[in-house]
Amino acid sequence: MSRFWKIVLLVVAVLVVAVVGMRLMGGKKGDAGGPAAEGRQGGDPANAGPVPVTVIDAVRQDVPVYASALGTVAAMNTVTVSPQVGGQLISLNFKEGQEVKKGDLLAQIDPRTLQASYDEAAAAKRQNQAQLATARSNYQRSNSAEYRQYVAKTDLDTQRNQVAQFESAVAANEASMRAAQVQLQYTRVTAPISGIAGIRAVDAGNIVSAGTALVTLTQIHPIHVVFNLPERQLPAVRQAQAAGPVDIAALDRNDAHVLTDGGKLDVVDNQISSDSGTFRARALFDNEDNSLWPGQFVNVRMQLRTIAGGVVIPTQAVMRGPDGEYVYIVKPDSTVAMQTVKSGVEVGDSQVQITEGLKGGERVVSEGQFRLKPGAKVTALKPGETPAAPTEAELKAAQQQGGGGRRGGGPR
Repeated sequence: MSRFWKIVLLVVAVLVVAVVGMRLMGGKKGDAGGPAAEGRQGGDPANAGPVPVTVIDAVRQDVPVYASALGTVAAMNTVTVSPQVGGQLISLNFKEGQEVKKGDLLAQIDPRTLQASYDEAAAAKRQNQAQLATARSNYQRSNSAEYRQYVAKTDLDTQRNQVAQFESAVAANEASMRAAQVQLQYTRVTAPISGIAGIRAVDAGNIVSAGTALVTLTQIHPIHVVFNLPERQLPAVRQAQAAGPVDIAALDRNDAHVLTDGGKLDVVDNQISSDSGTFRARALFDNEDNSLWPGQFVNVRMQLRTIAGGVVIPTQAVMRGPDGEYVYIVKPDSTVAMQTVKSGVEVGDSQVQITEGLKGGERVVSEGQFRLKPGAKVTALKPGETPAAPTEAELKAAQQQGGGGRRGGGPR
């Protein structure tokens, strides 16, 4: 290739590079004022409309502090009723599931054999009493002044010993009668405690022996609830116990409603389990309405103390970020600001007590805070309230604002 053509190609390449560079620079300038840039300006939160949010006031109220645990209902007393003598079971005098009182007749065992033993001991007593009377008469006669000189001293001693012998026999007969009477009383099986009769273990007509289980009685008035608490709560429990009676309520497993309240802390166990790091405690309930049943699982709620004038807000109002917990506070000019807080104990199922960050009376965003950032304008709604539908004028204004932004950019 000649030198001339090389110069021509070099000039053409320079012209092409210059044209491409000018078009690139023109494209960037067009983007700066085009619709894309206008769209980004239109999305600025500072220029956006108010965000509808639910707002609630932070209130001050007395906040009870509870300790909660899963507990097991246990009967105060459980007795397996068994006869103390054997024989034929004549009758059962209770209904299964019936509430019986202490001393009520539960069963009757055939008493005829033991009655015969009692009668035999009574007859032997009468026989020995007659012999004792004869021995006493003989001894008194022989020991009198007019007969003593005619009776040998050996015979007099023998008569005196016979009196003592028959006195001992009568005493032994009386002891046999008392023993037979006790055994005879055992044929009437009575309730040792007041409680609910369970399902019977035998039927009437069977031959039972001493120790055969007839039925189990369970005392449910009053009744115990046993539960475990973590060892870190022991100082608070002991402090509450020292201050006075500690109130306890029993709730169902889902905490849906209170089964019974008015229970009191009965005892705290004297040691902490090294395996679980918990300690046992026991509550006492009157249980007059039979709402608690032995073996039942319940949730125990024990009130330890009360925080006077605590600041309370909905639990869902508290957000968590890298720096900890915070809430959005609505200012008088309808803008929001982030406020760092520290939550304390739960209040019911949907509220929480705030220990730091709020003084009470502040307006706190409880719903819709995920669309907020500091300084954003909001429309405050009451709980359950929905934002009003936009009017035609507001819709037209929004359309004109969006259309004006597109026209201002011009064609690319």
